[in-house]
Amino acid sequence: MKIRFWGVRGSLPSPQLSSQIRSKVSAILERLNPEDLQSNESRERFLAELPNWLFGTVGGNTPCLSLEFDDNEACKDILVFDAGSGIRELGGALVREKSPCKKLHIFMSHFHWDHLMGLPFLDCAYDPKYRLDFYSPFADLEKNLNGQMQYPYFPITMDAMAAKKRYSVLKGPRKINNWQISYRKMKHPGDTYAYKVFDGKHSFIYSTDTELEAVDFLKNRENSEFFHKADLLVMDSQYTLGESIEKYNWGHSAFSMAVDFAANWDIKHLVLFHHDPEYDDHKLYNNLQSAKWYVDRMNKKELKLSLATEGLEILL
Repeated sequence: MKIRFWGVRGSLPSPQLSSQIRSKVSAILERLNPEDLQSNESRERFLAELPNWLFGTVGGNTPCLSLEFDDNEACKDILVFDAGSGIRELGGALVREKSPCKKLHIFMSHFHWDHLMGLPFLDCAYDPKYRLDFYSPFADLEKNLNGQMQYPYFPITMDAMAAKKRYSVLKGPRKINNWQISYRKMKHPGDTYAYKVFDGKHSFIYSTDTELEAVDFLKNRENSEFFHKADLLVMDSQYTLGESIEKYNWGHSAFSMAVDFAANWDIKHLVLFHHDPEYDDHKLYNNLQSAKWYVDRMNKKELKLSLATEGLEILL
């Protein structure tokens, strides 16, 4: 399976400010030496050696991930998790890449604005060749999605979308082709759901907007069946530990708590996700470095850590 990240921020979109870009350019120039400009090779080497927070960007779109499968030769189906502003990028990519994928299975974790604000701007939703299947354990799935696209909040309704649409309220695990999708309620104001996808070989878990609790660490049957030894866990890591204490009950976790959780369940690869809109790229990569240091201190060398960035692709 291939997981692609289209939006990785939480709460609201946070595009880079011109002041942040100038700060990056200034920091790059401070590192520059005359010998770095002597040839094309020296310039490329200089750029390649820059830290990630300087050369590139984490991205400012709100949550959206997609999942495709190697065994889906005709590529008729894509799983999508949440419809934040990043889903616009997904729709654009489908058009640019002339993808044969014409059916999107969109799983909603919950209905806060940052997780559905991109849906009105999903280009393929207005193309009759596409089909959009929406899923959620929330009984008011269709009402919630349609509610954001009506006057005075938006100039057109979802009826303007020419794609075929279907709304499925989940009552248990769902099988799509050969993929098993299950879910679990997590702590967040108004509730939220984590999703797990298992293809017979690998397991992927998407757990955004999650405030981890002691009960999530318990080695009981329910927790073990969902979390134990997952190949990839994308988890809310919005805060530092100090901020998570100050913002108790806000519905998000500290990156160090996400590391503790991944270690507790023998997760193979943890991706820090749902970044705070106040954090610049330097801050986020510092958090990643601190998380890696913490993993080393725990002597959990088998746990891989990554920072969710727009455009990131992970193969399982």
